[in-house]
Amino acid sequence: MSTLDRRLNAFRPDLADKRLTGRVEAERFVAGEPAVIAAPVADLHSAPDVGAGIDTQLLHGEAIQVFERKDGWAWVQAARDGYVGYVDEAAAGRPLAALTHVVCVPRSFVYPEPELKAPMTTVHSMGARLAVTGEVEKRGTRYALLASGEAMIARHLRPIERHAEDFVSVAEQFLHTPYLWGGTSGFGIDCSGLVQLPMLMAGRNVPRDTDMQAEGIGAALDPEKGLKRGDLVFWRGHVAIMTDGAHVIHANGHTMTVSREPLGEAIRRIEPLYGMPTGYRRLV
Repeated sequence: MSTLDRRLNAFRPDLADKRLTGRVEAERFVAGEPAVIAAPVADLHSAPDVGAGIDTQLLHGEAIQVFERKDGWAWVQAARDGYVGYVDEAAAGRPLAALTHVVCVPRSFVYPEPELKAPMTTVHSMGARLAVTGEVEKRGTRYALLASGEAMIARHLRPIERHAEDFVSVAEQFLHTPYLWGGTSGFGIDCSGLVQLPMLMAGRNVPRDTDMQAEGIGAALDPEKGLKRGDLVFWRGHVAIMTDGAHVIHANGHTMTVSREPLGEAIRRIEPLYGMPTGYRRLV
């Protein structure tokens, strides 16, 4: 039996990623086809069934590999973090025009024309990637013109190659955002999503789940030597971000929001349910 992590490797008894040939057993191996997420947010499930729950979410413009399209579902792997699962087939679109900009605020509306009074057509989350073809100003407001012919507020976007200087400041933009298990967007986010997306906006591509992050981000540190802004605190199945030497910000099931609180209070509250912190990490 294979010991490969099924979250990060596409294999089933009947079908598998061609790159896993010789490492897993499957009836058929395929290379997959490149695609992008065409929906504002696509829920990724562990099985082709909405009742399977949400493992994670993929954002508009994210690159994916599609291994199968069947019965309204697409079996995919995200290029960004390698996560594997099933999305609504309609969300797995064909490659778009060159993506140039990324949404840099928690949420931003799309308008049918450069007019903020026009009824919005959709809304994108921070991290969504879009093709911008130009800009126009109307009554003092600058709009980015999209390849689709629609428009967005220009200051809500930035070139993909530019990154935030401080990922914690990005995370702080999500204060009061609703907690959502598996969420990775400005509409709802979970604890590890609150680490992954802000770090991505700061130019760091990190793993998705807390167990992966606890092993793959930065280096372990001794909290007795002092904590600082940007350090990560891990519990079993949970992670929080230090905003200074004594406070954390985290998406949590206690408030069901992204909230800030003293680390000591968080430890006392979490300990009866999940135990003490299991580790501390610092970016290197």
